[in-house]
Amino acid sequence: MQKSIITSAALIGTGLLLAGFFPGYYYYHSQMDNRTVTVKGLAEQDVVADLALWTIRFQASGNDVLMTKKDIENQQKMITEFLTKAGFGSDEILVQGLTMQDAYADSYRDKSSISARYTLNQTLLVRTDKVALVQNTYPNIGDLVSKGVTFNSYGNGVSYVYTKLNEIKPQMLNAAIINAKAAADEFAKTSGSKVGDIRHANQGVFSITAREENPDSGESSQVNKKVRVVSTIEYFLK
Repeated sequence: MQKSIITSAALIGTGLLLAGFFPGYYYYHSQMDNRTVTVKGLAEQDVVADLALWTIRFQASGNDVLMTKKDIENQQKMITEFLTKAGFGSDEILVQGLTMQDAYADSYRDKSSISARYTLNQTLLVRTDKVALVQNTYPNIGDLVSKGVTFNSYGNGVSYVYTKLNEIKPQMLNAAIINAKAAADEFAKTSGSKVGDIRHANQGVFSITAREENPDSGESSQVNKKVRVVSTIEYFLK
């Protein structure tokens, strides 16, 4: 009987001991796991646009739809010749859709105030990797006005695009990680710790901005650009 009581007491004591040990063990490791530092690593690289999209919009107006169409065709021919002479290939000059407006179709408009019934709008798109050629040619397109080309109210403009982002992503991410590690090492140094393995990493979002900030022109209108990424990395400390 006495032996049975002793055995029961021993089992109870062992259970209490284990009950105290395991929570303490996991609490210890939980605290160790929380010994981390989160840092950000910045990487930037200057790039130059390698694709230009030049939109040229023009129009013709008149009361005879066939004559108006002939006018828009002549304008298109002059613009195409201007671009070809400048050095653009025919495969780089894309003709977009033709649209027509009939002023008489507006039943609420006073017909007596209409000077030209039909207005035709045409768009050409120059899509090329000859970025420098676009830069040199674009300022001179106004010379066509004196030859009879009528640019519509939307005018024309150029968008410069950088298409090789995927090619520079690996080295930029590597640079961001190196910079993040340097920040983590500095933190660990001041806190008397050492940086361990990566616990979690977020590569961040790549952004393309104008290399020089200009309130009068956005990123798309500038050839020189800056690619930027900020990676967030969490390291274990030991």
